[in-house]
Order: sequence, then C-alpha cells, then structure tokens
Amino acid sequence: MPSRTETPPRVAVLADSDTRWKWGALTAHRLAPGGPLDGYLLRGRATPTVRQLAEVGVRTDVLREVTGARFVATAGRERYDVVVLACVGGAVQAMLHGLRHAWAGAPARPVVVTGYVGVVYEKLADGLLLRHGADVVLANSRDDAERFRAVYAGAGAPADGVTECALPFLDGERYAGPSPERPYTVVFAAQPSVPDGRADRLYLLERAARHARLHPRREVLVKLRSRPGEHTTHIEEHPYQKLAARLPGGLPPNCRLVYGHMGEVLDRTDLLVTVSSTAALESLHRAVPTAVLTDLGIREPLGNHHFLGSGCLASWDELDAGHLPAPDPRWTARQGVAPDGSYAHAFDAARERIADLTARPALPPLVPYYTARTAPGYLPAVLARHGFDPEGRPLPGRAAPAREENALRRATRTALRDMARGAYRHGVQRVAPVIRRLGEL
Repeated sequence: MPSRTETPPRVAVLADSDTRWKWGALTAHRLAPGGPLDGYLLRGRATPTVRQLAEVGVRTDVLREVTGARFVATAGRERYDVVVLACVGGAVQAMLHGLRHAWAGAPARPVVVTGYVGVVYEKLADGLLLRHGADVVLANSRDDAERFRAVYAGAGAPADGVTECALPFLDGERYAGPSPERPYTVVFAAQPSVPDGRADRLYLLERAARHARLHPRREVLVKLRSRPGEHTTHIEEHPYQKLAARLPGGLPPNCRLVYGHMGEVLDRTDLLVTVSSTAALESLHRAVPTAVLTDLGIREPLGNHHFLGSGCLASWDELDAGHLPAPDPRWTARQGVAPDGSYAHAFDAARERIADLTARPALPPLVPYYTARTAPGYLPAVLARHGFDPEGRPLPGRAAPAREENALRRATRTALRDMARGAYRHGVQRVAPVIRRLGEL
C-alpha cells in the first residue's frame, strides 16, 4: 500500500517498448521530481535493449523485466504511491483489471496513471476506452484533452480522470539560427512503420540523398529509431539501413544515418523533416524550422493529417528550393508546444490531481469501462492475451512464480527470448515480403 506522507511519491513505471519507456519514465519525473522510481519492462516482442534504455538517460532504483502477472503481484505487494502504465491499450486494460483484483480488500492503493507516448492520430476510441479506468489519463495537449473527454462522454464513461499536460520530453535550448561553427544541418526523422511500403521508404531516402547533393554545403542526417536487431513500438519491415546499402550510387558524403537521443540531434538541427513523427513537436517546441512532408499525400494512415493547419506541411521539392515552413502559433498552442516558456507549468494540473488523490485516506477500486457485462465478446480475449481471466486473476500457469529465477535459468531464458525475437524479425523483414511477392504472381 502507498505511503501518504509529505515525501516525494514513490513511483513504479511499467513499459512495453523503447518509446513507451521514454514517455513513462520521463512522465514519472515530471509528476514526482526527485522521487524514487522503479522501472518494469513488460516482456514481449518490443522489450527495449540496454542501449535503448540508456538513450533515454533516466535513472531508476529498480529496473527489471516482468510478465504482466508478476508486475501485478509486485504492485500489489510494494508500497507505491503512483503506478504509471506506459503500454499499448490492451496491456493497460489487462493491468487495470489485474491490479483491481490484486488490490481487492486492501485498505489503500496507489494512484494509477496512463496516457499516450505522442501524437494520437489513429484508433482514438479504441485506445482511449482500453485506458479508461485509470485514475489519471494524461492528454498531451489541449486538443487531446478535448477529444478524450468527448470520446468518454459519447460512450457514457466518466471523463474526470482526463488531465491536460504536455509531452514529457519537450526540452532543450530555443533555436537561435544557423551556426557559423558547423554546416547547416537538415534532419530527416524516420519512423519504423510510416510509411510502411518499401517503395515509399526508398523514395524518402532518395529524396534526402538528393537534397544533400543539391546542397553540398549542408549536412543531411537520417535519424533512425533503432539499430539492426533492435525492436521498437512498431514493426519495421524495411529498415532504412538496408535500403541505404542498396541505394543506387549510395548516400553522398554529406548524407548519413545517425542514432542517439533525439534531443541531442536537435541541438545541431537547422531544419527538421518528417512524415508525422512526434519529433516534429519536439522540434517546434524549440522553434526549429519544421517540415511535415506531403510528398506521399496527406492521409490518415501516414498520420500527417494531424498537422493540418500547422503551417508545417511542405514537399521535398519546396524544401530543395529553400522554403522554410512557418508554424501557426494558434495550432502549436493547442498541441502542447510552448516555445514561449510556459511549458514549465504544463504538468502543474497533473501534479495537483495526483497530490489530491494520494492525500485521500483510501481510493475506491479501479472501475474500467470495459467489463464482462459491457464487452463480453471483446474483453476476455484482451485479458487472456496478457495472462488474465475475465475477473483479472492470472490464468493457470501464468501466475508469478513463488521465487526468483536463478542466474542460469534467467540467462537461458534471455538467450531463448533473443533467439525468438531474431527469428520473428527475420520473418517480418525477409520471409513475409517474399510471400507477398509470390502471391502477386
């Protein structure tokens, strides 16, 4: 049970991928500055690597990989004040039901927080209703907060938990213009699954290379999310590393692939180019010129429709000719982007709500919108996928083991897991495209 004291809240973060760990861990530090933080990584296809974790740069008191059942058992035993669920919607719903069962009869329980890692441009109703039941559902902007409340109201679900804040990783120095000490730098922020087709991804890479050739005094960086063999939130069937290796003529000397912390890359960026990456919001927050590409159309599957009205829409042809988009300040203000300095107060409302909840003698049981009564044909499968029955109890064989694994068993399990991930990635990137091509014959 949580400790109701004046000391900083003790927070646990459960994340299931690199980007969600980044959002969850940094959100925890925004909500409880200086407080103790325990990190848990949900075992699965996208569990982040040591390098991906280090890239976020967040210190934790505990960091371990767990199953859903083990996390629920741990959260039911430890004295946390706040639990942040930084997972895909189905996993959040499963944890809400699992935690409700684990905390049944307890005199007190932690505050449960969840939200989204970036721009919400698809599956809005599905993702929101799967997150319903948390005490706090963070909205990264005023626009999101209004949309979230409208969805909950339309479904007849309480919306009092929706709390406006901002993305937790918007920081860094305001852009002061090109520096005479380095080349003018254009950064293309690539995404693992947008666009998803090989031809479209090759086209974008070729255009970045063409821009570098047209402007030999500029440096063009293709910022990648992961190194070969690493997994991210989304499946990447056609990695830019492989496309670059097969690019006719290769990349010019002033165009290269880079990795690392997005904030550090933005420190040397003069123009940020992307299809719809959240990096665009990070860039706009720093007042860096930002272009959202229209080359492949403005379409919902690409996510760039989210930037309608932003003033940032542009094509590579326009950028080649020297165009610099100018963002609309009214649009950026509604999206939680605050280059004017007001970002320092973006989490005040969330901190106040959590302080109010943790100060109460006890909180009522979690009440998700989805139950065996409201969604009998949907909820059981969602919970079973994460190892729980319709009542939130661990399924037989999925309960947390009574004791910790020894070192040999843990090392063996890790090796088998890595082999399985490698086989899965090979199937996605090599076998599946071949099968699709054969099907077209």
